[in-house]
Amino acid sequence: MTTTTLAVLVPLLPFLGAAAGLLLGRTAPGFVRPLAVLPPLAALVLAAVVAARQGGGRAIDAATQLTPTGSVPIDLALHLDGFAVLVAVLVALVATCVQIYSTAYLKDDVRYPSYAALVSLFTSAMLLVVYSGDLMVLLVGWEIMGICSYFLVGHYWETPEARAASLKAFLVTKLGDVPFLIGLFALAADTGSFRITKILAAVAHGGLDHPTLIALLLLAGVAGKSAQFPLHTWLPDAMAGPTPVSALIHAATMVAAGIYFVARLLPVFAASAAALVVLAVMAAVTMIGSGLAALAQDDIKRVLAYSTIGQLGYMSGALAVGDRGAAVFHLLSHGAFKAVLFLAAGVVIHAAGTNSLAAMSRMGGLAKRIPDACWTMTVALLALAAIPPFAGFFSKEAVLVAAEHTAFGDRHVAPAAAGWTVLVAGLLAAVLTAAYATRLWLLAFRGRGPAVPDHGRQPAAMTSVLWILAVPTIAFGLAVGVLGDWFDGHSLTPSLATAVLSTGVGLVGGLVTYGAWRHTTALAARPPVGAVAAHPNAEPALVEAEAITSHTAAYGTIAGAPDPTDPGRLLLGPLHRHAVSGFHLDALYTAAFVRPVQAAARLVRFLDREVVDTYVRGAAGTARGLGTLVRRAQTGNVQTYLGALLGGTLVLAIAAVVFANVYAGA
Repeated sequence: MTTTTLAVLVPLLPFLGAAAGLLLGRTAPGFVRPLAVLPPLAALVLAAVVAARQGGGRAIDAATQLTPTGSVPIDLALHLDGFAVLVAVLVALVATCVQIYSTAYLKDDVRYPSYAALVSLFTSAMLLVVYSGDLMVLLVGWEIMGICSYFLVGHYWETPEARAASLKAFLVTKLGDVPFLIGLFALAADTGSFRITKILAAVAHGGLDHPTLIALLLLAGVAGKSAQFPLHTWLPDAMAGPTPVSALIHAATMVAAGIYFVARLLPVFAASAAALVVLAVMAAVTMIGSGLAALAQDDIKRVLAYSTIGQLGYMSGALAVGDRGAAVFHLLSHGAFKAVLFLAAGVVIHAAGTNSLAAMSRMGGLAKRIPDACWTMTVALLALAAIPPFAGFFSKEAVLVAAEHTAFGDRHVAPAAAGWTVLVAGLLAAVLTAAYATRLWLLAFRGRGPAVPDHGRQPAAMTSVLWILAVPTIAFGLAVGVLGDWFDGHSLTPSLATAVLSTGVGLVGGLVTYGAWRHTTALAARPPVGAVAAHPNAEPALVEAEAITSHTAAYGTIAGAPDPTDPGRLLLGPLHRHAVSGFHLDALYTAAFVRPVQAAARLVRFLDREVVDTYVRGAAGTARGLGTLVRRAQTGNVQTYLGALLGGTLVLAIAAVVFANVYAGA
């Protein structure tokens, strides 16, 4: 088969698996798990073959016009360059591992067939975004991911946290999608096409009349989809969904889509220096704010969620300085180690019976109970903290080197102000990243107290995928020299000065956190805090759902815990109470947007019921009253009808005589 045929099959196979899973979920449940695992696995093999054939060389383009659509045609098009084929391999790999993991994680879940089908559809939509060469076709995958995330985040719909999180994720991302859609139409109007190759060719020849307006409109959609400030607030709350869904959203789909979109259309954004500066500021605020918030969270998954927001900020920063190679390189390495972190967190929550780090810090022996999760999570946290030689070190250094070159004028794609903004924020975020990674590891695996409940050995389907994903977490960065052709052909190797500086500040962040932990452990003899809902024989998904509910019941919030032994509380000081709530952005949005909209809705309801309905009821009452009067005249007595007829005739005759005399006299 040709490369284009194989590429078509890559998103098609998970889609067919989703359709078959939904159709056979109730009638033939034995086929559900094979239909969940085999299509993404086959897509992974085909994506790897497509990547090998493309080889980082010239992009492969193919298109067909299904039907005429007017002056701006919409084509079913493929655009396979080095970025696309590598990202597709990552998406298929993570999706396959998530489906395998889910077979054990939700083994007794009655909604597993629909869950597995939605994960496959989610995967298919992201692969469509990755391979698409037409923006309208890309938009189809973009929106399908939005609706899939709504259903998957709300999988535990019995819990109020999941219901609220799914609705919030849908509404916030749709808020960004409205200007995003307008920006796509404006871009097509300026360039005369939705085809990515034609758009880039038009931009290269100065064919963009409104570059700043278009770039800012598109950035609004990217901020929503990729959880960047100020539309990032949905992502931490989305942790109310199952852990495998979190891994899929954070590592390979949804949030990666926005970054990938900007990388695809970077010349469009580079045509406006103002847009790049806005993107740089957005990335800087996102990196620093999310790092501070992660250091204050008690829910292990919320720590990782804010971590994702910060790492996406690094990718946005790389794009702001005009280096899409560094951005996609960090996207790929982050996808590997973040998938490990979330899937390992699911094992930790199952073993500990809680998602609370405060509760885990009062438990002993957790690392020995789950050695696979402990070791792989340790490796992934080292990669997150950008410690050499793990993948995160090389990819994060590529971002900082790109920012350094722009700041010092060695590159002129973006303004120097954007370079300095990203560089300074990136170094500060490196300190915070190492700090919250160290805090998570110490609280989860170095707790002191009674032994954790014995759940037995974790299922092989859950632990095996951790080691599979740990391989690229360790080795992907070392392969950057071989993969240079896939990243626009320029080197992504770190510079000595930047590597020493960023690694040094990261080590400082980790060591300071370790010192704070040693200081606060003197208080660990206090009674245990945290909500533990351990069920040794329950499936992991049930343990997680109960842990989320019990955490809120115990502390009044899913985010924090009143734990005096938390090193994050010591490090942040008075800033802790602000950081734990995400710097009150949700409260601000509630006051500025939610309450006014609700008040307007109440006003509309009042006007509809008390004003509009009053007139409607009045018209109906008038007709009803007239009908009552007429009905009383209908007695059924013939003599009455004849009398009324003669009486009426007599009245008309008299009236005629009177009028005739009047007119005759005149």
